[in-house]
Amino acid sequence: MVGFPLLTWTSRFLTRNTTCLPSLWCSSRRLESTMRNILHVAEKNDAAKNISAIMSGRNAQRREGISKFNKIYQFNQAFQGQNCNMIFTSVSGHLLGHDFPSTYRGWNSCNPVDLFSAPVIKSCTKDMENIKRTLEREIRACDTLVIWTDCDREGENIGFEIIDVCLAVKPNIRVLRAKFSQITNQAINRALNNLVEPDKRVSDAVEVRSELDLRIGASFTRFQTLRLQKLFPGILSEGLISYGSCQFPTLGFVVERYKSIQDFISENFWKIEVTHEKEGVLARFNWEEGELFDEDVARSLFEACQEINLATVENVESKPKSKWRPAPLDTVELEKLSSKKLRITAAETMRIAEKLYTQGFISYPRTETNIFPKDLALAPLVEMQAQDPQWGDFAQQVLQDGPNPRQGKKSDQAHPPIHPTKYSNSLQGNEKKVYELIVRHFLACVSKDAKGHETKVHITIGEEKFNAKGLMVLEKNYLEVYIYERWSDSEIPIYNVGEQFVPTTLELREGETSAPNLLTEPELITLMEKHGIGTDATHAEHIETIKKRNYAALTNNNFFIPQQLGMALVEGYDSMGFHMSKPYLRAELEADLKKICEGQKNPQDVLRDQIARYKEVFEQAVAQVNKLDSAVEQHLGVRREANAVFDLPAPISSQKFATCPGCGQDLIVKQKRDGDTFYISCSAYPACRNSIWLPSAVRNVQVTDQTCQQCGPSTKMLKFDFKRGEMDVFYPTLECTTCVMGCDRTFLDNLDIRGFSRRGPARPNQNGGGNNPPDDDFGNGPPGPGFGPGGGGNTTLSIFGSRSTTTSTQSGQNQQSNKKKTDSSKNNAWTIGPMGDFGPDIFTDGNSTVTCSCANAPPAAQRTVRKEGPNKGRQFWGCDKPMGQGCGFFKWADDPALNGQQQPMPHAIWAPPQRTQPPPQRTQPPPPLVPPINNDDEDVFCNCNAPAMMRNVRKEGPNKGRQFWSCGGTNRCNFFQWADEDAPPQNFGQPAFGGQNQTNGNFNDYQGNTNTRQNKRGGGGKRKCSICHQEGHTKTRCPNRN
Repeated sequence: MVGFPLLTWTSRFLTRNTTCLPSLWCSSRRLESTMRNILHVAEKNDAAKNISAIMSGRNAQRREGISKFNKIYQFNQAFQGQNCNMIFTSVSGHLLGHDFPSTYRGWNSCNPVDLFSAPVIKSCTKDMENIKRTLEREIRACDTLVIWTDCDREGENIGFEIIDVCLAVKPNIRVLRAKFSQITNQAINRALNNLVEPDKRVSDAVEVRSELDLRIGASFTRFQTLRLQKLFPGILSEGLISYGSCQFPTLGFVVERYKSIQDFISENFWKIEVTHEKEGVLARFNWEEGELFDEDVARSLFEACQEINLATVENVESKPKSKWRPAPLDTVELEKLSSKKLRITAAETMRIAEKLYTQGFISYPRTETNIFPKDLALAPLVEMQAQDPQWGDFAQQVLQDGPNPRQGKKSDQAHPPIHPTKYSNSLQGNEKKVYELIVRHFLACVSKDAKGHETKVHITIGEEKFNAKGLMVLEKNYLEVYIYERWSDSEIPIYNVGEQFVPTTLELREGETSAPNLLTEPELITLMEKHGIGTDATHAEHIETIKKRNYAALTNNNFFIPQQLGMALVEGYDSMGFHMSKPYLRAELEADLKKICEGQKNPQDVLRDQIARYKEVFEQAVAQVNKLDSAVEQHLGVRREANAVFDLPAPISSQKFATCPGCGQDLIVKQKRDGDTFYISCSAYPACRNSIWLPSAVRNVQVTDQTCQQCGPSTKMLKFDFKRGEMDVFYPTLECTTCVMGCDRTFLDNLDIRGFSRRGPARPNQNGGGNNPPDDDFGNGPPGPGFGPGGGGNTTLSIFGSRSTTTSTQSGQNQQSNKKKTDSSKNNAWTIGPMGDFGPDIFTDGNSTVTCSCANAPPAAQRTVRKEGPNKGRQFWGCDKPMGQGCGFFKWADDPALNGQQQPMPHAIWAPPQRTQPPPQRTQPPPPLVPPINNDDEDVFCNCNAPAMMRNVRKEGPNKGRQFWSCGGTNRCNFFQWADEDAPPQNFGQPAFGGQNQTNGNFNDYQGNTNTRQNKRGGGGKRKCSICHQEGHTKTRCPNRN
């Protein structure tokens, strides 16, 4: 009944004040639009889900991201004193990856030594593209980015990858870092209230390691794989023979233990044993001398004891004895315990631990710390385990005594030891085993040591001394819950000092020394940690690699045994004197990486020194490679192929001949995979696409030492060899040495190719490619990389002379007024060719000669498509001037426009240069476009006063799926505006897509009645409101709007 008067008042207010509703509604929208948007990004979807659930009180709304595996969680929450709209999403590990440009990616594309100096690019991998696009889409409406990746080296680097992607779209965002070690209410809220700056030094250390691993691994892997597959095709023709600066020392430990067993020679030894039974209890006395390897000496001492045959008790020690509870659990100890006690591999253990962490059951599992911080409340963690039927009573006892952890000696100052953060009794299989191990270990380490009483009896027989030990366990304490250890009673009789007795047995026993066992996984991890091979987060990964490559295998008893190929590789390199299987080189790198994190070393200095060191080792290995061949023959039991000859691919330096005029990188001569044709390409591909495809008449191309006098000393001449019967008329000797940079026009014309244009490169996107405008939702994107006057930076030249370019970026242009835009459109008419090549409208002289767009309208050149494809044999017209000097004119010879038919003018992609001669005027306007969609309220109008049309970007890139408004009228006013931004309209000639001057240029393919909007508007006239039909305002400002 309380709400009834309020309801009545509200209805009366609304009845009498209907004119206020639009204002109230608009005020609500303005309030919502002014709310800050904060983008949060976690390392995995499960982490994003659980963290957002904690932050929102489990009230977050879920929506789909572009990646179906990475959801978006949205909720409102107070943030830094303001009520903000929180948007929480995730990546799936590393978003970007290191790789070489395509020039170096092929296994035979270069000499492996070139990989130590080759450029390295970092771009988004294909399977992460949708995640990247989600970040790019969401960050546009946000002013702050919060990184919630794991707080270790890899997590910090992943965080900076997220930062790079977001800054490329919105450079002015604020970036913050959340520091947390467990996904609990307290930890997440503490992290949110104590955000910090991301640590670039830690990320730089990962960048150095990643680049080194790529260079070292790729060079050695290519070298030994190509060589051994060539020399031993019968047994090594398939499979990768990889090398890694961590996997090889890991393999080295396995091989070293195996060889020590093979080389072991057993020795015989002798020892004296004494037993005595008293009151039904048998005591065994050990000879303090231990074992003797001289039988005569051992036998003489034994005979002396036999002669006396009477033992005297010299001393009885009785003291308390404790068995220490375990130290807090770190990553290495978890891997070792799980492998030894649970028979679960380290890799599987870490996979399970990661899952338990993201589900909130345990703290962060990758830590080097075994010391609990003083501010970590342990009692609540123990209390949540008190409900378990197996260890609940023990947890209650710990609470009564108070948690008292035994502290270790290591701390990474980042994460606490691994411990349970939430109780669970619903886990199954190995997940349950690993969780139980973590819980029992935690409860054990915060309880008490086991207590007992030890008795040690010392006796003498003649001059020889013996002793025996007994143990009485008084309090088991932690052993009650820690089922993975035993400490049992060892009873001995009660003896008094001075007491004498005759031994029950007195014997001289013979034995022999035994070889050590093969390495177990826990022992291998211990060696890797001791020598600094990898980190706690990568030990399992390196072990799995040597198993996957068939370098080593596990026996049924879980011992590592090297395989023949692994033995051959280790012994082959060790015989060269490098000891690459030893941990020294990698351990030095790990130490340098730690100093980078601490700010003590410069990342570039470390990178440069390590590259130089490994390059020297590689060059010496190539010089002594026969030792590797011999080791493979010995261990694999095969002979190398008798006639096999292996030559390393030529270095890239021998293929370089000039500098790319587009980007400044090297131009190189390359051969296609079919081995029949050659082409010239920029080494920066795909960031730069300058290239020349040479005709099949070219039999061979070589870079000479001669330099071009016109182009300068940095440009070398190329020697061409031609096939007989194709170029004989031009080159009777079938040879020609010349320059292809544009100075020798005769040669270029003879081969029907064009030289390189001196243009700026297209700015690469995150994928390493050039800038490309988007497609709309009907697939009307740029018709391939087009070209026009003063066209784009990157040019692909084919054997028939046509070219495709990515559009260039015009910077520094301000928004033009409608009048200026109209004047510009009058002076420059543009068409789109059937292949999507942009160029000015074709016009002819009085004799119907096709002319291009250059000054004075010179005749165009007619050519024929010779490249394989759907247009082979088709003729086209193009500018006759050399590349870079002409207007970029292109038109198919069979285009109807050549017969006087005019083509509709699309939106210009860039402002063309001023013509000295205007194009002919159109005789009739182009056909109107279809009516706009999603603009029924006529809220958005273009520059020609027509309702705008909404479209969706379909082209791959950061704007895919994004909606925008374009001209909906018949005048093609070049109007553009993003649908999700309250920005002023932009010209299509102005930067619109991601800050770059690119757009589609053809929105003419819609189907439907093109006159619908015209009829609705009544053929022009003043605008009227669609509600009251009065002039002077629109629907959004109508006072009668309900």
